[in-house]
Amino acid sequence: MRVWSHADFDFPLPPGHKYPLGKYRLLRAEAIAEGHDVDTPGPISWEALLRVHDPRLVQAMRAGELDRRTERVLGLPWSPQLVERARRGTLGTLHAARDALGGRGVGMMLGGGTHHAGRTSARGYCLFNDLAVVTTELRRERLAQRVLVVDCDVHQGDGTAELLTPDPDAFTLSLQCERNYPFSRIPSDLDVELPAGTGDDGYLAALAGALTIAARRFGVPDLVLYLAGADPWEGDALGRLALTKAGLRTRDVVVLDHARARGVPVVVTLAGGYPPELRDGVEINAATLAETAARVGG
Repeated sequence: MRVWSHADFDFPLPPGHKYPLGKYRLLRAEAIAEGHDVDTPGPISWEALLRVHDPRLVQAMRAGELDRRTERVLGLPWSPQLVERARRGTLGTLHAARDALGGRGVGMMLGGGTHHAGRTSARGYCLFNDLAVVTTELRRERLAQRVLVVDCDVHQGDGTAELLTPDPDAFTLSLQCERNYPFSRIPSDLDVELPAGTGDDGYLAALAGALTIAARRFGVPDLVLYLAGADPWEGDALGRLALTKAGLRTRDVVVLDHARARGVPVVVTLAGGYPPELRDGVEINAATLAETAARVGG
């Protein structure tokens, strides 16, 4: 399978920061060891970002003009390397979408799912919203019009909700832990709030029900954008849910097979995951890659 990775583009972080930067190099190495073709995306154009984000936000990111509050809300210190990586990650998700729509049936970015970024603000480690940018660019290329977002990160996709929920040709579905970040929600088309401590059975039942509701309300989309967050895992530092690794893998199967049964291509992004040991995050993400690769051409 061809996958996309921006792992070669590191950025400076202060000691002890929670962002799992080193995980992405380990995952890239794992993908290569498993025989997958790993390609490196270039940076997406500033023009594409301006089609989704406010020009003042894009200019501030481009020139390093973030004020202290903006940087604090983002949760990452600005650097040219950070912006370069974010641009490459966004184009990687777009390339993965083109793979999925070009006959492979699935495409994957080993990163992405930057669902907290809104029109005017960067939030929660997310500079630009790759999901909204990809939706806009695919429509410009006439590759897809109707898009279903299935967000299985443990945190609500507030930026995606802001950007895509008002769009009649998009449907935003988000499963998240209640009373977790972001503490002020922007409503999705369908939000599923799960109590802290929800495990495999409760999560998978809620997911199946949500997919059924989305199918009834939205019909058959042209593309599914799937955020396979690792942070619902029981050992995650920021998650507060209690899924096992086997439960997360079953979650991936449920989403991928739901789309395949309807003949809909799927783009897989990894969104969040903050395990105390990086190897746990790599194992969870590698299982998602394996399930995605098993459906190439499906």
